Amino acid sequence: MVSASMVKELREKTGVGMMDCKKALQECDGNIEKAVNYLREKGLADAAKKSGRIAADGVVASYIHGNGRIGVLVEVNCETDFVAKTDDFRELCNDIAMQIAAAKPLYVSPDEVPQEFLEKEREILIAQALNEGKPEKVVEKMVTGRLEKYLKEICLLEQPFIKDTDKAIKDLIKEKIAKIGENISVRRFSRFELGEGIEKQKADFASEVQSMMGQD
Repeated sequence: MVSASMVKELREKTGVGMMDCKKALQECDGNIEKAVNYLREKGLADAAKKSGRIAADGVVASYIHGNGRIGVLVEVNCETDFVAKTDDFRELCNDIAMQIAAAKPLYVSPDEVPQEFLEKEREILIAQALNEGKPEKVVEKMVTGRLEKYLKEICLLEQPFIKDTDKAIKDLIKEKIAKIGENISVRRFSRFELGEGIEKQKADFASEVQSMMGQD
């Protein structure tokens, strides 16, 4: 027998609607923990179906770190303005912005990486492997593995989540899709770091003093 209190408890744990909670409890013979797993598995399966739907709403989230030394802007899309205003969606956007600030991705996903960039990186990795004295017959396999690892480092969706390194950012997004019930996608981002790309001039103190005194 599934009671109203059991449904309420499951709903508080998962954020899923009452009818779905009741059904999950019925399927799991009233076991709360099994029902949580049931809803999670079902939700992730549904999330895969929703990932193909158009997400044109959302927010541009910002994050500033280190007294203004690092700043991030990221556009995260969902399907409706209603979801864009929810705490769950805003929390996800903030987590993604923090991830970009901390992990310095260059691209959103591997699909965005230019082919010429990959080819150049492949050439560098091949040269490194050969310089390490690796046999040519195993170099290609090694380079493929290293290139895949490199893509996980530079692509946001492939990076381990800084708050839980057992899951990638793409898995974090899938979990939110399952909970919220709408497709969610990261469209683009920009990361700014104070002084990045500027070559700071190193002053020669002795020469400066001599110049001020009119000496050669």
